[in-house]
Amino acid sequence: MKHATLRQLKAFEAVARHLSFSRAATELHLTQPAVSTQIRMLEDHAGLPLFEQLGKKTYLTQAGTELLDFARAIIRQFEDAEAAMAHYKGIASGRLNVAVISAGDYFFPQLMVAFARRHPGVQLNLTVHNREELLGQLAANRTDLAVMVRPPAQDDVQHDAFAPHPYVIVAAPDHPLAGQAHIGMAALLRHPFVVRERGSDTWHSMEDAFGAHLAELQVAMEIRSTETIKQAVIAGMGLGFLSAHTIGRELTDRSLTVLQVDGFPLMLHWYVVHRREKRLPPVARAFHQFLLDEGAQRIAALIPAPWQQA
Repeated sequence: MKHATLRQLKAFEAVARHLSFSRAATELHLTQPAVSTQIRMLEDHAGLPLFEQLGKKTYLTQAGTELLDFARAIIRQFEDAEAAMAHYKGIASGRLNVAVISAGDYFFPQLMVAFARRHPGVQLNLTVHNREELLGQLAANRTDLAVMVRPPAQDDVQHDAFAPHPYVIVAAPDHPLAGQAHIGMAALLRHPFVVRERGSDTWHSMEDAFGAHLAELQVAMEIRSTETIKQAVIAGMGLGFLSAHTIGRELTDRSLTVLQVDGFPLMLHWYVVHRREKRLPPVARAFHQFLLDEGAQRIAALIPAPWQQA
């Protein structure tokens, strides 16, 4: 193994995580044959197969499983060394790695661009995930900062609220409840809903909003995509429970309306999260402070307040 390279270990870790050569190639911005070549070279160094193919599925061998922890530890050591050197370079030449939940991709690129305009040498890397994937990014040290609604409760994670995050009930403009004032829970529960998948941040927010009434909700469809939910609601398939930060365009073109439901909007917060022991590069520390100082005002300027809709 003494001749193995970091490039080979990164390719191995990506394939092991996805159990897919094609998805690993996409993540690494390589061709699938290039990833396969890196894995073959690493297997030659190890003298053992690291993956096996059963049907169309890829699995780690026992040797591959054993190697994976070592590979991740080595990759983390290189990342820590890179972060340590970044302290001497300062913000001007840093790389900003941020991962956000899917609701954040409606505004977060604008925040990163606003930050980068102040620091022209900064390179931006933004990835979008569901909650489970985002927690995996944090746990595996694959991002400097994570942005979410519900930070993990572990002691080794630091989280700071930087902006309010409202959730609202939306409907097609011709829905029977559209335009009504002071809609109660009983009236709401008589209508079907199109919702995000269980386990998502949005689903957990629904648990907060509906409480014991969640079991009474008529779930017409459960969908992993916020965009698809919006289209389903527009088509009249049901009501939607969504982050207010995802529906600005639809409110502007009047394809969706916010219902005036008693007790709504549900007001939560956006959090910026990182592992406590992680040595944040200067660029990540600066962006963290940028979010605390300006995040709320910038989001408010980008997105209308739909719960105030007439």
